[in-house]
Amino acid sequence: MRSRPQPSSIPGHRRRNRISGQFAARLIEMLESPAYRVLSRSAHMVISRVEIELAHHGGNDNGRLPITTEDFIAYGMDRSSVAPAIREAEALGFITLERGRGGNAEHRAPSLFGSTFTNHRDSCRPPPSHDWRKIKTLEEAEQVARASRHAKDQRAVEHGKRNWLSRQQNQKTGMEKPQPPARKNPTETSKVPVRKTPTTGAVEKPILLSISRGGDPDPSLAS
Repeated sequence: MRSRPQPSSIPGHRRRNRISGQFAARLIEMLESPAYRVLSRSAHMVISRVEIELAHHGGNDNGRLPITTEDFIAYGMDRSSVAPAIREAEALGFITLERGRGGNAEHRAPSLFGSTFTNHRDSCRPPPSHDWRKIKTLEEAEQVARASRHAKDQRAVEHGKRNWLSRQQNQKTGMEKPQPPARKNPTETSKVPVRKTPTTGAVEKPILLSISRGGDPDPSLAS
């Protein structure tokens, strides 16, 4: 009995993709690389959040993906771990970063991210750079990761301190503002005299009644 040929062996037959939703492909070579193996949990979350943003852009705008600190926090990261994790993922060669600008709303610009290992949707664009391949050993990867996490940008640190001091000063000034005097109840300030009631008025002396109706007492009773 002859076996039935499999669809994949039929010339010209395209096998259907069994993944029903969006997905992000990663090379096994990358998963086994020294750079990937030393990534911290926070750096993994940064890389994943960049992939998610790229998917939201339909696979376009790689390298121009606006992601804010609040976006990383909403994804589950702690605020204090965002900046070190971004530096780590960039130093190990997994993401690209064009740093934005803080300040007032009209001058503020978000940082723009990109993935070094994701193919662009447009086939005419250059292939991924795979910068993580530049790191050859675990020792080198651990040294790069450790140094990047502790290499704070002094300008960003000073900017953060100024913002914190400004917020503290604003809160202190708001607490020291004199409070307006409390308005008195109209019933407390009215000076209308209280009317006297029959029970609170002056008590008149009772009229003495004579013993006899004639007006003078009976002289016979004087004794």
